[in-house]
Amino acid sequence: MKSLRIVRFTASILFLALFAVSLSSQTKPQPGTRNHSAAYNSMAQKLDRIARNGQQARPDPTPTRITAEEASAWMNEGGVKLPAGVDQVRFRSQPGVVTANARIDFDKFTASRASYNPLLSLFSGVHQVVVVAGAAGANGQASISVQTLTIDGVQVPRMAMELFVDHYLKPKYPNVGLDTRFRMPSRVDTAIVGRDEVTLTQR
Repeated sequence: MKSLRIVRFTASILFLALFAVSLSSQTKPQPGTRNHSAAYNSMAQKLDRIARNGQQARPDPTPTRITAEEASAWMNEGGVKLPAGVDQVRFRSQPGVVTANARIDFDKFTASRASYNPLLSLFSGVHQVVVVAGAAGANGQASISVQTLTIDGVQVPRMAMELFVDHYLKPKYPNVGLDTRFRMPSRVDTAIVGRDEVTLTQR
């Protein structure tokens, strides 16, 4: 649904950056639902405002600030359909850099594609995964660049990350990579990553 495509950017900025382009299809936000947290409902309201504002001939340029807490709630409470095996997503950020922490059951995540490459044997079992990525948006274009990925505190070599992306992600999400660029939806012109927040401005 086009009005919800803003999640593709906001969630990817504050999520495992490898899934940046895969989050364009998700459930409709449900502000005010009793089963959701205040942070989730706040996120839903902000996304709805961004979508409606983006449909205007001259969008209101007042910035929208989305916090890491709101994005975490959105991801974990059904705002986005997470890939199989991914849960407990949490975000932190510093200016220009996002850190995403998640619990991943790699056996579920990779179940559809077998591999006998020994480097890919790193990606098996249930582990705590941390991704650090540079993220920014300017002139309507977003860029996300994965810097490091650690599994249970052990850093994964970049070659292994590239193999994982090529073998498990690109067949399903062709536009995903360790370095990803895409046009931001809803006429979002700039995205500035700060301390535990991202500020979006529309034009």
